[in-house]
Amino acid sequence: MSDSSLRVVWVYPDLLSTYGDQGNVLVVERRAQQRGLAVQRMDVRSDQPIPTSGDIYLVGGGEDRPQRLAAERLRRDGGLSRAADNGAIILSVCAGYQILGHEFVNDLGQREEGLGLLDVTSVRGEGERCVGDVLADVDERLRLPQLTGFENHQGVTHLGPTARPFARVRLGRGNGTGDGTEGAWNDTVFGTYMHGPVLARNPQIADLLIKLALDVNALPPVDDRWYEALRRERVAAATGPA
Repeated sequence: MSDSSLRVVWVYPDLLSTYGDQGNVLVVERRAQQRGLAVQRMDVRSDQPIPTSGDIYLVGGGEDRPQRLAAERLRRDGGLSRAADNGAIILSVCAGYQILGHEFVNDLGQREEGLGLLDVTSVRGEGERCVGDVLADVDERLRLPQLTGFENHQGVTHLGPTARPFARVRLGRGNGTGDGTEGAWNDTVFGTYMHGPVLARNPQIADLLIKLALDVNALPPVDDRWYEALRRERVAAATGPA
């Protein structure tokens, strides 16, 4: 696959990069390079325009005020929405997930308009904060193993009719709605509350993003021993005695 290249865009690392979400871009970069792919990585700060020529866009989590600032700048810039219209692959986490929906509640307690790339709406939960390990079964159409991650959010995200649940929780709160759903996705856009970082715990998701970006059905195998050791450790920690 050495004749192919991959353009990976990390969106607003100065605003949206909590709980090790930088690890997601590192994992995508590494998984592509292990297959002989040349990777052009672009770290785009919030004072820079979002390029529309990327193949994979990664959006991380953030605190309430940075989330509002990120949403304002992404709406004004328009580049991420145009990239999505062009078929780019997007993975968003936590605050980034909420931004990709229709609206969320910002740090001022006001409804903040999102980008509308996922048919979801987020509100502030009234109960306990969703914190802890998560185990969830990924939508069978994606053909991925059980998801493991860590959630830390107050938001509750409701899925609209065109959004599919990314996974259904066995352990944890997920979207916080009580219906067992976690995250959402459509054909090319994915959202999740999972940190960890989620792609280090679940490298098969990174492979899925790469396959979608390249429009291929399979990738050459790579050495997964490190990832699988981490995965087993985190699953054991989540399911073992308190």
